[in-house]
Amino acid sequence: MKVDLNADCGESFGRWTLGDDAAILREVTSANIACGAHAGDPEVMRATVHLCVGLGVAIGAHPGYPDLQGFGRRALPMTAGEVFNSVLAQIGALHAIARAEGAALAHVKAHGALYNHAAAHPPTARAIADAVATFDRGLIFVALAGSGLAEAGRAAGLRVAEEAFADRAYEASGALRDRKLPGAMLETDAAAAAQSVAIVGAGGLTAHDGSRVGLHADTICLHGDAPGAAARARAVRAALAAAGITIARL
Repeated sequence: MKVDLNADCGESFGRWTLGDDAAILREVTSANIACGAHAGDPEVMRATVHLCVGLGVAIGAHPGYPDLQGFGRRALPMTAGEVFNSVLAQIGALHAIARAEGAALAHVKAHGALYNHAAAHPPTARAIADAVATFDRGLIFVALAGSGLAEAGRAAGLRVAEEAFADRAYEASGALRDRKLPGAMLETDAAAAAQSVAIVGAGGLTAHDGSRVGLHADTICLHGDAPGAAARARAVRAALAAAGITIARL
């Protein structure tokens, strides 16, 4: 058994700092780097890419809704065409910076409200997948496990990596529990570690209501903006290793 560990990072902006990218990137194998729409700016993007190159971490674009104030966690009323063009431009921006650092993009993962909306809204899912395929069919498409977003990636001819979350609660349907509801985040390192081992080792997890949810994951996400994210990543990594699960890039 093996799994990739990824983290959302590069989400600082100007003089405002979010998370400890230097610490969490030492614990993961893939990074999803904000592309300046929901977070990030050219300086932060380049610094984060530079960190990834030095640590051997796979570099991925993390496009979101163009909503800095809302951190990309508010769904915007964008048409499929607008989503396509926005995602395409964001991937292109990070590609240019990666190239300047002598690196290449490995994957694309949508952020926040864009990711969640696309998981259940086929036109948005197709727009994101088509933008990735238009840019480079060799990029890995990271999508919520078992979702319509994953289906759209396959339909676009992309290699899909199905994703689960170490630190998010799930509903019985397999959907992520809405952040507005209590219990949406797993609050302890032990809980995140146990959920990660259950997903990879046993093919499922316990939903918020106590029911069993079957789930396959090629990659496990840890949120880099959460308090104590690096310590949580270390705990998850250690638990996976103790369970005999190999941690490796996609």
